[in-house]
Amino acid sequence: MLTATEKRERFRAVLARDSLTVMPGGFSPLFAMMADELGFEGFFLAGSQMSAFLFGVPDLGILGLHDVVAHGAHAAGRTDIPIMSDCDTGYGNALNVHFAVGEIVRSGVAAMSLEDQEAPKKSATSAGRRTIPKEEAIGKLQAAVDARDAIDKSFVLCARCDSLGAENEQFSDALDRCIGYVTDGGADFVWLNSVETRADLRTACREIPAPVLVIWGGAEEPEPSLSEYEDLGARIVLYPTIAASAATQAGWAILSGLRHDGQEGMANWKQALAEGTYGPANQAQLLGTADLRVLEERFLPASAQRDYEHTWGHGPDRGPRVEN
Repeated sequence: MLTATEKRERFRAVLARDSLTVMPGGFSPLFAMMADELGFEGFFLAGSQMSAFLFGVPDLGILGLHDVVAHGAHAAGRTDIPIMSDCDTGYGNALNVHFAVGEIVRSGVAAMSLEDQEAPKKSATSAGRRTIPKEEAIGKLQAAVDARDAIDKSFVLCARCDSLGAENEQFSDALDRCIGYVTDGGADFVWLNSVETRADLRTACREIPAPVLVIWGGAEEPEPSLSEYEDLGARIVLYPTIAASAATQAGWAILSGLRHDGQEGMANWKQALAEGTYGPANQAQLLGTADLRVLEERFLPASAQRDYEHTWGHGPDRGPRVEN
């Protein structure tokens, strides 16, 4: 397992090159492990999905600092890819941000995003957003840099700009903010949220003096292909909720099938998984379940080791059932 600093340096290497990287997101250490297994170069812990899956509440800033710290530590402790934590508005003003960044850095994640919304925040994709003054957002970023530098300068700070679609804001405001977040705030890179046109994205990537992360928000233009994103100058394209959103739909499908069609509904769902292009996920393999037996053999006395040969369970690795 790589150290936290090594993973942060890996993330900085991604930001330093000219090519595009795709970053999926969700909420779970298991999803982060899947991303690691599949060869992605990072994983995003989305505040909206942590709010939904851990507490069953909307993305309204209800999630607290130490919820994010604990969850980030779980994901970072199980993967070799950099984890980026969604830290909303930093849980208050610049003083709160200074404390929060110290806690986040010590959690072991590689990066965090800090947004410029007014509290209580709204979901990044929802209407009703307001931004704080640019000067206040810059002060919060400066506090974040100060706290980061006192612990580990390799930790990566992302300034998320939610200006597009917010009250009384337009692209020129977003661009001005993003430039200031880098030149005056000290952000390592910028998240331009919900960019709507290719022309705006090209301008942003040309004018902002730092790498740009983007999620698409255009209703009139289809989302660019990955090669287009790269040609336009984006460094990271983020799909912040993709794994969790898919899990929500899968959960809804299987529960609906069970409720309306009973065991046949479950059987149909399992068959669809088996016939899919990539097959079912091997959770035991992803979690390293077999490794536990190795640890038992190494460290437990013989009297405490379990009898796997003559016992059985109900999973795919249930083993033989021995008749008496």
